[in-house]
Amino acid sequence: MAVKIRMTRTGANKDISYRLVATDGRCPRDGKHLEVVGWYDPKKTGVNFSLKMDRIEYWKSKGAQLSDTVKSLVKKANKAAKTSA
Repeated sequence: MAVKIRMTRTGANKDISYRLVATDGRCPRDGKHLEVVGWYDPKKTGVNFSLKMDRIEYWKSKGAQLSDTVKSLVKKANKAAKTSA
């Protein structure tokens, strides 16, 4: 089973938000998932995402692949953590 960490769409029409999930790569975008590892709201200003970095690292250690958008969010989270520390 090829695990991927990607976004699944939630919210109403014209009020879209996303959950970041670990899922089997063969499942549809909004289908069954293994675990929710965060959220992303593109319409929100300021801090518009939250990630469970420990769970993302766990899934990466098990061989999970990150989508391009999730990679950029992880990069932002790591950068924010370095500047606040």
